[in-house]
Amino acid sequence: QVHLAESGGGSVQAGGSLRLSCATSGPSYSRVCVAWFRQSPGLEREAVAVIQKDGRRTYADSVKGRFTISQDNAKNTLDLQMNALKPEDTAMYYCATSSWDRVCSTDYSRYNYWGQGTQVTVSS
Repeated sequence: QVHLAESGGGSVQAGGSLRLSCATSGPSYSRVCVAWFRQSPGLEREAVAVIQKDGRRTYADSVKGRFTISQDNAKNTLDLQMNALKPEDTAMYYCATSSWDRVCSTDYSRYNYWGQGTQVTVSS
């Protein structure tokens, strides 16, 4: 049984910061790849940040330099620190994990497990 639960979303003014957390449970094989996605109404689900198998962190161009993904294997948590937030960052944010992939993908369809999402709203 695998369960993911995001928290930390909210409303913030442009330029502000939020830290999202994802509590995970279940076998370790379900978390070979871990990532944060976001989705706004009418838009495709977008990978924000991914941790590769070698530990390298990859980011969408739109958030590079502002967002940081981190993983604490001991606590089974996945976090996303978001700084210098912009109105276009407004979205529902999801943590996601996959059992296996040849590479940890930015394609949402490659992820097996998802949290319920946490809303981030950035006002101008």
